Amino acid sequence: MGCVEALNYEILLRYCSFKEYRAFIKEHYREKYEVQPGYKIFDLTLIGVPPIPIGVEGDSVIFPYTKPCHGTFVLKVEGKEEIKKLRSRK
Repeated sequence: MGCVEALNYEILLRYCSFKEYRAFIKEHYREKYEVQPGYKIFDLTLIGVPPIPIGVEGDSVIFPYTKPCHGTFVLKVEGKEEIKKLRSRK
């Protein structure tokens, strides 16, 4: 299991609801993908109400991460390999 603290991330949205992060990603990113809860990205397991949107901008992945007892955040992390994995799902 991965640790979010081991990633070099930027927080784009803090303490948001599932509805808020879904709208944020859909409105701000042209390239986006939908995954189901349980999908692993950077060895982190995503949780939330399906479908979970993931955005791509350049070499960065934008995704919601829920940290138990801390809330949900939208994070931006460089991840060329994760982008390849998302694109190959189509």
